[in-house]
Amino acid sequence: MSTTGAVVVAAGRGDRFGGPKQFLRLDGERLVDRAVAHCRRHCTEVVVVLPPDAEWDGPPVDAAVPGGATRSASVRAGLAALSAHVDVIVVHDAARPLVDDATFTAVIDAVRSGADAAVPAVAVADTLKRVAADRVVETVDRADLVAVQTPQAFRADVLRAAHALDGDATDDAGLVERAGGRVVVVAGTATNFKITTPADLEIAAHLARRESS
Repeated sequence: MSTTGAVVVAAGRGDRFGGPKQFLRLDGERLVDRAVAHCRRHCTEVVVVLPPDAEWDGPPVDAAVPGGATRSASVRAGLAALSAHVDVIVVHDAARPLVDDATFTAVIDAVRSGADAAVPAVAVADTLKRVAADRVVETVDRADLVAVQTPQAFRADVLRAAHALDGDATDDAGLVERAGGRVVVVAGTATNFKITTPADLEIAAHLARRESS
C-alpha cells in the first residue's frame, strides 16, 4: 500500500524578516499550523522541523524534530523522522501559507505517474540581470526560466539517496537534479509566494481576507 509523508520546514530564523515568521499569525492561524493542515489533508504522515529551541504546540503531527544549520540539514532531520515505508515524500515550506490543494495533488500525482520529483513553478515576469557589486554584467534571457515553489514531491528512495550525499541547496529538487534524478514541473500559482518580509505578510493577509469574504 502506497503512503505519502510530509516534511514541513519551519526551522528558519527569519533573518530577512526580523524573526521566526513561521510562528506569526495569518487570519488568526499561525503560518506553520496552516502548513501542517495543508499537508495533513494530502499525506498519511506529517513531520514538522522546528528551530532547535522550540517545542511543538500546534495541531497533531507524527513527529516534531529540531532542524539543522542549513535548510538541507533541517530537511534531513525531517526525513529521518518519517517511516521507512513512506514511498512519496512532500517537502513544504511553512512560510507559504496560501498554497492550494490542487498544487499538492498535482505534484503528488506527477511522482505517482513516474517522475522522480515534481515542483510547482510560475513564469518569471520581471527582466533579470546578472550584477557584480552595483554594475550590470548581463541581461539574462528569461524565456526558459521559472520561479519554483513548494510543496515539492519526491520518490522517497530518490530523495533519501540525494540527501545521503550530504549536499546543500536552496530546495530539495536541486539535490535530486545533482544526483541525476528526473524533475518535472507542474503549474504553480501566483498566490503561493513565500513570506519573506513584513510587506509579504500584509499582502497575504489581504488575500486571505478576500478569499474568506
